[in-house]
Amino acid sequence: MIIVLSPAKTLDYEFESTHEYSVPAFLNQSSKLIGELKEKEPKDIASLMGLSDKLATLNYDRYQSWSASKKVSVDSKPSMLVFKGDVYQGLKAEDLSKSEMKFAQKHIRILSGLYGILRPLDVMKPYRLEMGTKLQTSQGKNLYEFWGNKVQKNVLDELNNHKSDLLINLASKEYFTVLGKLPEDINVVTPTFKDYKNGKYKIISFYAKKARGLMARWIIQNKVSDFESLSNFNLDGYKYSKAESTATMPVFLRKS
Repeated sequence: MIIVLSPAKTLDYEFESTHEYSVPAFLNQSSKLIGELKEKEPKDIASLMGLSDKLATLNYDRYQSWSASKKVSVDSKPSMLVFKGDVYQGLKAEDLSKSEMKFAQKHIRILSGLYGILRPLDVMKPYRLEMGTKLQTSQGKNLYEFWGNKVQKNVLDELNNHKSDLLINLASKEYFTVLGKLPEDINVVTPTFKDYKNGKYKIISFYAKKARGLMARWIIQNKVSDFESLSNFNLDGYKYSKAESTATMPVFLRKS
């Protein structure tokens, strides 16, 4: 079983990591992307990514100082501990035990515009490069074309190593798209979280993102490895709805 997550824009390097660390699989490709980005001025970055001048300058500086780091340093730390967006508020990776982090390292994968795919303990430098960015490279007109089938092959190899066909999609559409068309024998399961508002259940982005992180944490802590067990998820008021669910999309409802 592999669980895929999206990354986050919010990053935090103000912590001491006591965990072991690992090295990203696609550092050579990351270096190529950084090479393209280093040639751009802050105004080009602002236009490409729709950023303010302040954020464009911050990321210009990040690209200029980026290196293919293979160890922990002040600005190179395990990815799942660095990301601090909505999903990671739910996941709370900093509270996981060493044995829980070991399980996460085996089963959690974070999709990334710059790194392609990251394991929780893969060290990463600060960056901003969303998967939907239309960055022109020699491989094509955007990051989907740049990554091609590399990320999919990585995930399929991992599933093969696990002797499993279960891929749990807790990522956004923007990021999951980098996996392309998966073989029909891969069982892709996309948990969906809905909250009750104005008389009906609907997906509310902030709550849904946090719930994805909560489910990832619940899977890690309970060492869940099969589809059937997912329906037992019941954190933060969410409950499995058999009526709303399908074989590939278990739905969890919350009425506050």
